[in-house]
Amino acid sequence: MTMMTEMPPIIQVGDVLMSPDIFTECFCCDLDACHGACCVEGDAGAPVTTGEIAAIEDSLDTVWGSLAAGAQAVIDRQGVATTDPEGELVTSIVGGRDCVFTLHEDGCCLCALERACREGRTRFMKPMSCALYPLREKAFAGGLTGLNYNRWDICRSAVEKGRRLGLPLYRFLEGPLTRRFGTRWYAELLTVAGELRRQGLLPATQDGGTADGAGPQAH
Repeated sequence: MTMMTEMPPIIQVGDVLMSPDIFTECFCCDLDACHGACCVEGDAGAPVTTGEIAAIEDSLDTVWGSLAAGAQAVIDRQGVATTDPEGELVTSIVGGRDCVFTLHEDGCCLCALERACREGRTRFMKPMSCALYPLREKAFAGGLTGLNYNRWDICRSAVEKGRRLGLPLYRFLEGPLTRRFGTRWYAELLTVAGELRRQGLLPATQDGGTADGAGPQAH
């Protein structure tokens, strides 16, 4: 890496273009504070691929009994996914709010798909867009992929917890990033982060270990 005096506006790791705040900002989901609000806030469901829709449909019979009646009615009417106003495939939602796979327990929002997978009853964990959150992925021409940090006020407690732990976003999401882009790619990301640290563009103390699974429902 060329010697730099300031953080570049885009950091490329393999075929992935990353916003620098993925390296500079800290994050660690804090379910006790946010209660899984990302599952119910917003006006659209989680982005999904056609392959993920098929996997969700394969899991549907297993999780069906745990879903709310309103969620079951939405799925009966329009399926597990729909198209949002921007033409993107997203999971269906209830009342313009809850993802249909949201479970409300003890004041917290959990994911029916993830619970079933972790209990060994299905093989599909959850959409990659959920696992990678708060990062958002976008496809570009030429086989490039963009990753941006989506800042949201409901995740303020996660930012505060991440700062206390000295846990940068790329470390918090080590598991999902590895599953999405591969072990060799993540190793290259660590090399890039190490070089940025060597050049004084990242604090030496901000090198927390992996926190895969630290989220409200383990990433």
